[in-house]
Amino acid sequence: MQKTSDINVVETRALPSPAALLAELPKTEAQAEFVTRTRRDIHRVIFTDDRRFLLVIGPCSIHDLAAGRDYARRLAALAREVNNRVLIVMRVYFEKPRTTVGWKGLVMDPHLDGSHDIATGLRLARTFLRDVLDLGLPTATELLDPITPQYIADLICWSAIGARTAESQTHRQMASGLSMPLGFKNGTDGSIATAINAIKAAAQPHTFLGINLDGSASAIVTRGNPDCHVVLRGGGTGPNYSPAHIAQTEQLLAKAGLMKSILVDCSHDNSAKQPERQPEVMRELLGQIAAGSSSIMGAMIESNLGAGNQAFPQPKDRLRYGVSITDACIDWPTTEALVREIHTALAPRFK
Repeated sequence: MQKTSDINVVETRALPSPAALLAELPKTEAQAEFVTRTRRDIHRVIFTDDRRFLLVIGPCSIHDLAAGRDYARRLAALAREVNNRVLIVMRVYFEKPRTTVGWKGLVMDPHLDGSHDIATGLRLARTFLRDVLDLGLPTATELLDPITPQYIADLICWSAIGARTAESQTHRQMASGLSMPLGFKNGTDGSIATAINAIKAAAQPHTFLGINLDGSASAIVTRGNPDCHVVLRGGGTGPNYSPAHIAQTEQLLAKAGLMKSILVDCSHDNSAKQPERQPEVMRELLGQIAAGSSSIMGAMIESNLGAGNQAFPQPKDRLRYGVSITDACIDWPTTEALVREIHTALAPRFK
């Protein structure tokens, strides 16, 4: 008989079921309690009168676990120092959407050699998340593949749906079943309506195809996620964090019957993809807050131990320690100074 399926499939590799991996690398009681408490704290910052500033900060992606742990230890100490005014959540990004091709992240290619050992990638991701939580540091990630959450979502405190996928029905359905607060980014064209429509869709119940914890194909039925908000990241027409853009977003949120709660991504098109401009964007936001804006509740910053990024692929032994192999970042000294500057600037909010 003529073959009509799997014509372009070269290999199918079995993965451990989510249940098997969760049993192999279980979360502790302390980790579960911390995730639950932090999700509640993040909800309060986004949706209630908790006046702390939500700062989602860290590497563009995790590719070197030793450098990632080094960064996390430094950030955890800094987070404790500023916690009365700034709620810091570490970017722990394991999946990277690519415009065409490129390294897809630690889950998909943990050995950085094109071997795509996803089973090991999932184990490393789960191990790293547990390490970060043990430091008392909340975790944030962008969820890209709809199967990945079954393996790691119980260890995530805040998540994002990116600009490329905010319009995707698959990702809106996935978000409707997630258990943590979640930010939808505006579209790559700058469309805020894309994010607002996604928030409204994710808040509704859905039934969709997925896998259960045993790895079996299942119809997943959700109740909807009420803890979604908008993330402004700029777009094809330029930045969108100015007072006029913030006002426009407030109007669109109000028209949609949603909370006027906005998180601004200081990277990507808001900084013209120039990482050194992220502090400039952050200072503009602080200026708006000082002038009375109450809708800007947080920001996202790409930061690493070293500044910039480095070409990849290249041999792993030539990679510079603590320097991104995806988007360029600000370095640790700049990060430390900026976080303390944010903390100081927010003092009038708490008088």
